Amino acid sequence: MPELRRVAVNGLELNVALNGAGPAVLLLHGFPHTWELWEETMSGLSGQYTVIAPDLRGFGASSRADSGYDVGSLAGDAAALLEALGVPDAAVVGIDAGTPPAFLLAMSRPDLVRQLVVMESLVGGLPGAGDFLAAGAPWWFGFHAVPGLAESVLEGNEARYIDWFLTAGTLGRGAPPRIRDAFVRAYTGREALRCAFSYYRALPESAVQIEQAVAAGRLTVPTMTVGAHPVGAALERQLQPFTDDLTARRLDDCGHIIPLHRPRALLELLRPFLAGEPVPPTLER
Repeated sequence: MPELRRVAVNGLELNVALNGAGPAVLLLHGFPHTWELWEETMSGLSGQYTVIAPDLRGFGASSRADSGYDVGSLAGDAAALLEALGVPDAAVVGIDAGTPPAFLLAMSRPDLVRQLVVMESLVGGLPGAGDFLAAGAPWWFGFHAVPGLAESVLEGNEARYIDWFLTAGTLGRGAPPRIRDAFVRAYTGREALRCAFSYYRALPESAVQIEQAVAAGRLTVPTMTVGAHPVGAALERQLQPFTDDLTARRLDDCGHIIPLHRPRALLELLRPFLAGEPVPPTLER
């Protein structure tokens, strides 16, 4: 089982799960997740790697920060976490809301990021997602973005709301009960919801930060995108013009929450990529 540790970072405390030994792999979750999203991934990698999975700022058991939900601050948290743990560099893996800070960290600190894996997200501020966004952004982006609204509507109904995302994100399969209950606990209460939705409220600021980063340089570390449903190849198209070494893979018949829906298939991609070996173009279920 992972060791849970409280780590002081940038004026707050992050709740961090650690497992294994070897080169570091940093896992950054999204919404509505906690570090528990990565349990099977951690188990599958811990024989060869030191796997680090924090609850992001304001999420799960980490400090409920008043601010700092822009991508620059979240990337800064990740860098400071590695420094606090004495980790000289890491492969960084991000999904959903964890993807933009993983991307920005790799852009700004290639000395700290050995490899980058990003999944099922768009990186705001980059072109290439026009087809995906042709009908507009997903409905919850606007709902979450209005200060104070979503908290007041959802308080007392958190479990039903989280269950909708977990069911949709696994194409009807849902999360194992223990992990589902952990997610529901983490997002219950007005303050927990406020922190979660602050990520969406910071998206305009984050997009400017991403635009500034790609205007100043390129993504030079080996990078892999993993698409599923619904994002598919949109993230690959966004990163292609700015990335020197890009591997793109897609998991068919897989929902948005890849580590829950197809954990073994994800490991079949991660293991060779992290080892610097060719990544298989097709995968067994």
